[in-house]
Amino acid sequence: MADNTFMKEYKIWSSDEYFLQYRDELNAVSGDPEEIRDRFYKELDFGTAGIRGVMGAGLNRLNTVIVRKVSTAIARFIRSKGSSAMKSGVVIGYDSRINSDVFSKEAASVFAGYGIKTYYHSEISPVPLLSYSVRNLKCAMGVMITASHNPKEYNGYKVYGPDGAQLSPEDSDVITGKMKRIVDLTKLKSFDFDELLKEGKIEYCPQTVKDTYMKTVRELLPEDCAERSGTGALKVVYTALHGAGAKFVPEILKMTGIGTVKTVKAQMVPDGSFPTVPVPNPENADVYKLALKEAKKIGADIIIATDPDSDRTGACVKREDGEYQLLTGNEIGEILLMRRIKLNRSPKPFAVSTLVSTRVAGLICEAENVQYIDVLTGFKFIGEQIKLREENGDGKFIFGFEESYGYLAGSYCRDKDAVASCMLICEAAAYYKSRGMSLISALDEIYAKVGAQHEIQTSLVLSGESGAIEMKRIMSAVRGLRENVLGDAKPEFYLDLKENRRYVKTKNGSFRAYEEKEFPVSDVLYYSYDNFWFCLRPSGTEPKIKVYFGAGGASKQEAVNNTAELKKRVMDRIKAL
Repeated sequence: MADNTFMKEYKIWSSDEYFLQYRDELNAVSGDPEEIRDRFYKELDFGTAGIRGVMGAGLNRLNTVIVRKVSTAIARFIRSKGSSAMKSGVVIGYDSRINSDVFSKEAASVFAGYGIKTYYHSEISPVPLLSYSVRNLKCAMGVMITASHNPKEYNGYKVYGPDGAQLSPEDSDVITGKMKRIVDLTKLKSFDFDELLKEGKIEYCPQTVKDTYMKTVRELLPEDCAERSGTGALKVVYTALHGAGAKFVPEILKMTGIGTVKTVKAQMVPDGSFPTVPVPNPENADVYKLALKEAKKIGADIIIATDPDSDRTGACVKREDGEYQLLTGNEIGEILLMRRIKLNRSPKPFAVSTLVSTRVAGLICEAENVQYIDVLTGFKFIGEQIKLREENGDGKFIFGFEESYGYLAGSYCRDKDAVASCMLICEAAAYYKSRGMSLISALDEIYAKVGAQHEIQTSLVLSGESGAIEMKRIMSAVRGLRENVLGDAKPEFYLDLKENRRYVKTKNGSFRAYEEKEFPVSDVLYYSYDNFWFCLRPSGTEPKIKVYFGAGGASKQEAVNNTAELKKRVMDRIKAL
């Protein structure tokens, strides 16, 4: 956006009565041209996961006007599908974040105002319940207002298709096109939520939807799991990190027969300012400080945590020395995958994980005679495989996961489910405890069978307009190195998914290009060597390039050392570009 254009937009937002609610906020930055530019130099990007951004006034911020614009484009998309899609309608959920209730009501009002049947969850709810609701109510689409585990300044707008999975790239492109045709924001219609609710054009989502969701989650385990796994002997500490899991996770653990469940009371209160943690991300060790105090008081076997929208799950496990160890997302995935395979009774089972997750997943499936499928990062791609294969009768989905602490063990919904994951992690911990083992020793048992691997990631954080330019420069520079990123060490193959190409090393050491057919076009670079790999991927929701690393070893410690060495080599190379 040209300099005069972003300043023109600022002046419109600062003076037009349509944006009156943001006038004071914008007047406060009138003397800060850099801040004004950052707010207006571009619009928030709409992708297959919807939009996500810092809340505030401006085109490059999330606010009621932007929510109205996105909802209007989606409403027009649904109307273009005909009366059956309008009658099928939309279901809307929201989490505990600041403005989540405001944004969700704005979205509901737009849909209902455009004559689309609209269901609305009257209380904060987890992402998996929203995904399940789309399927249970047979809606045309779903919307979840959440920014997952981002800092408190963020919020987002996630969009789901009729299968309950995040929006397909094709539908996302169509909606993006409709958004671009909305040029004058002041012409967007606004509607009154309370009036539409009173008129019956907005309906609260039936309680039966939550009830059947919980029943379905419980049925992921055998009825006699308490007796078979010894769940009654397990001691658990749980924290909701001020989010939607507070009303759901304790209930499902009770239904599963867990003996002792102690909650972290200060973190069970929904609060979008997240007063007890810097960032409400169960990947981060610092969110467990309060939980660790409770765990040591009762001698808990395990601590579990869910993020604000309850789609991601973290766990700390008590070691033999009495201290607690935070498991990685991959380690939890490995444990649950093995457990799901052992409990499976379906023919032709298959499991799905992502390109940047652990290679151990594929090794487990190979050893247990289960089909394994790799997909791009993003749970929508796991959902896509479930739909494709189950509808074609090509197997039964038993488990899918991402290294970023997201897991799903059934096709009842098509996104990560932290409610179910908490239940499954506790069942696994109880099962191994009954064998005199912890989840740490369970991992050792898995590695003894299929080999040890370790994975880590880091991020190059590049904020603002200059950061976006630098991200493109770095990706272009690495892309230009082709197979020579690590000098003389050549990969067995590498993927450039932006060019839709797979480059495979031939017998004479040269590389031959093939059209990539396994993965869709995406700005991803992936390099696979004999016993290690790494990948670069610009984040779709945050201003950063994520860099992933994985390596094997004769022992877990050797794999850890090899991964650390790999990270140093790759990052030194990138920084030198």
